[in-house]
Amino acid sequence: MRSIRLTTAIAAAATLLALAPAAAFAGHKRQQVGQTGACRVRLLVAPRLIYTRDPALAWGRLVCPGHEDANQAVTLYQDTVGSTGGFTAIGTTTTNALGGYQLSTGPLTGNSFFYAVIDGVASERKTVRVVAEVSLSGPTEGALPAGIQTGRPNRTKFTGAVYPYDEGAVVVLQRQNALTGDEWHRIGRGIVGPEGKFTIAHTFIVPGDANIRVLIRSSHRNIASPSNELNYEISQAQNPKLTIESLANPIVYGQSATIHGTTAPSTLLTLMARTARQGAFTPVAQVHSDGSGNYTFPAQVPVDSTFYEVQGAGLTSAVLFEGVGDVLTASMSPAVTSIPAGQALTFSGSVSPDHTGHAIYLEALNAAGKFHVVEKSTILPGSIYSIVHYVYGEGMDVFRVRVPGDPQNGGAASQTFTVQVTPPTSASALTPEPSGNSTLPAEGEV
Repeated sequence: MRSIRLTTAIAAAATLLALAPAAAFAGHKRQQVGQTGACRVRLLVAPRLIYTRDPALAWGRLVCPGHEDANQAVTLYQDTVGSTGGFTAIGTTTTNALGGYQLSTGPLTGNSFFYAVIDGVASERKTVRVVAEVSLSGPTEGALPAGIQTGRPNRTKFTGAVYPYDEGAVVVLQRQNALTGDEWHRIGRGIVGPEGKFTIAHTFIVPGDANIRVLIRSSHRNIASPSNELNYEISQAQNPKLTIESLANPIVYGQSATIHGTTAPSTLLTLMARTARQGAFTPVAQVHSDGSGNYTFPAQVPVDSTFYEVQGAGLTSAVLFEGVGDVLTASMSPAVTSIPAGQALTFSGSVSPDHTGHAIYLEALNAAGKFHVVEKSTILPGSIYSIVHYVYGEGMDVFRVRVPGDPQNGGAASQTFTVQVTPPTSASALTPEPSGNSTLPAEGEV
């Protein structure tokens, strides 16, 4: 994956290194004794940032002048934050003809440190930071009638769980709050309870598009860990004397929306509209309600997500938020079903309407069946994007591209791409992980 651009996460990683046992290399020499020249053991571990229960790949090389590098026994040691046993051996292999070696760390659940030993010579330590598995649930996603309304009578409860269990950790409920799709605003707070579970209730005051997540603030065992996101179209509670509904909400860019409702019979009604960027409502259509009080306006084709209200006979309806979702295209190159560890996949496509400068995410499916962000990028001029991602941990990966919603549009997710990551062809073919190969969305206001 990639490095996190979070000051607090970097500080936490530094703290983790300081917490590693001082006796980590007890019994292991820094150089070979009794041989010609000094032997060195090189070690790389990637990804440097992974999600709970994912494996990392460790590889390196024995460099021992004047000595046979092949068929040397390699032992990989691991220590995890929160464990009490210190470093333990987790795997063994042998060097190849060039002194190279590779082996999997197995699934990881907490921030971990690694080093390798060959014939008593220890490598330097490497750190892997681990994102906790955070699952968030709430009301059915979407809009009315399944979605959320404003006001205290419609107070909304969100529940979830974190693994590994992290009782006492702080849970921050956040709402996305920017036109670029990459700012998060705190709207609630809670504490992780027994078995890693938590509950946070929130009253929505402002109608509109709402992307909701939680961020778990762990105590060093894991880095700050975001949940999956929930997406809602929030409208005001109905005025029973003049109701307003949409036949389809949200819609996709290019589709139409039909606004309808009920009021007193034979009433002249005006449909008012504004977008998030407009400060005042303006009239867009007029109709009369029929003899039963039902009305339907001509179909509207909004380019951006739009607020609607209806006025007539001295009455004003609630504000209805009609979400307009983006249209996202995505392809993966090379178009393969399997790829050796250490190789790159490129995801590219376009977004409509134009979202130049907007955040865009590459996501992967985790063990809990939720998609999480593995890389964040930015949409380029012309509303196109290209995301390059190197894969390392062996196993089946399921990816998708997602453009997060914002006040202007409702976002979209691509089809999924399933790839089997196989062992690398050889340790010699592996290169260090690019510095930008793992990124997470910003922590936001916590």
